[in-house]
Amino acid sequence: MELHQSPTDIIARIGSLTRMLRDSLRELGLDQAIAEAAEAIPDARDRLDYVVQMTAQAAERALNCVELSQPHQNKLESGAKALSGRWDAWFENPIELSDAKELVTDTRQYLSGVPEHTSFTNAQLLEIMMAQDFQDLTGQVIKRMMDVIQEIERQLLMVLLENMPEPDARAKRVNDGLLNGPQMDVTAAGVVASQDQVDDLLDSLGF
Repeated sequence: MELHQSPTDIIARIGSLTRMLRDSLRELGLDQAIAEAAEAIPDARDRLDYVVQMTAQAAERALNCVELSQPHQNKLESGAKALSGRWDAWFENPIELSDAKELVTDTRQYLSGVPEHTSFTNAQLLEIMMAQDFQDLTGQVIKRMMDVIQEIERQLLMVLLENMPEPDARAKRVNDGLLNGPQMDVTAAGVVASQDQVDDLLDSLGF
């Protein structure tokens, strides 16, 4: 295995990597240029792990709330069905007064217990809603990571522009267009090329 690569090989690998980043950003719908690059994230794996952990915790909290609420909902459902059947039967064939009083008493008892079950369920629904607050934090982390990816893209483009061999006429045309044209200064801190520029550059260099 050859340890040292020629400048041409290095340029080719950088170009391919840049193209991969461009295509990935476009597929994600995140190919719009940003005005300034955000601060770099020291360890992207830790950041991604944080997102995964927060998502898993939120999912677990939501599942626990559902499991706790189900018995209360099942009790309300079974009680309502039982009473509904008894009332339907009574309307079809009115029963004795004593039996009717028992039915009314059971119905009132059921209704008096409904608020307890609904209050418990509402509390669990609130807990599920609160569990989603992780989205604000993880969204910020993901946004910062995407900014870093775009900054990497910019740096790769700078390497391409600065290291393409002079005899390559395509590179010279691209350099003239990007650095001397009205678009922007690719070497300026915090500046990212427009997406059309990036694609034109990669196409011109054969990537």
